[in-house]
Amino acid sequence: MSQEGASNSRRRFLTGAVAVVGGVGAAYTAVPFLAYWNPSATTRAAGAPVEVDTSTLEPGQRMNISWRGQPVWVIRRSEAALEALPTLEDTLADPASDVASQQPSYAQNTHRSIDPEFLVVVPICTHLGCIPSYMPKAGSLDADWQGGFFCPCHGSKFDLAGRVYAGVPAPTNLVVPPHRVAENGLLVVGEDDEEAA
Repeated sequence: MSQEGASNSRRRFLTGAVAVVGGVGAAYTAVPFLAYWNPSATTRAAGAPVEVDTSTLEPGQRMNISWRGQPVWVIRRSEAALEALPTLEDTLADPASDVASQQPSYAQNTHRSIDPEFLVVVPICTHLGCIPSYMPKAGSLDADWQGGFFCPCHGSKFDLAGRVYAGVPAPTNLVVPPHRVAENGLLVVGEDDEEAA
């Protein structure tokens, strides 16, 4: 073998070795870089459905939870509160919940929930994002008040189904997140029956 042939052979070997080492190095660099773009376990958990045991809630009580970084209230309504809901429709801006983005289709009803006894709602005023006060007691705001939510920032009012009253700054009802009743009786916030199937 001539010296020129040996040099070419050595050059091919070195080129191949450098290519292999470079490829391995690129893979070691790419794996953490690509993993960086995947959401962390904390981020995935923040959007995960939340199970709520409502068995300890008394009528009129609420439970505060967090789902996707926002507050969610689960409220057990009394029989009197449920009976009052249909009587308020003339005073509401959207009594039939016609704005589809404010609730899932199965919550587009008078009580805005699957189980009439339990309201699941994001308590963020649709005017400027304040948190309204929960005022379930009839007559606690004024003589006509049947219970609901009052936003102290600009005076918006919502009934105990989260429906907005007419003539207040808030343009739409409070948001009802996806939810379902699980087989074990727990309420699952952040997932409906179609997503669970």
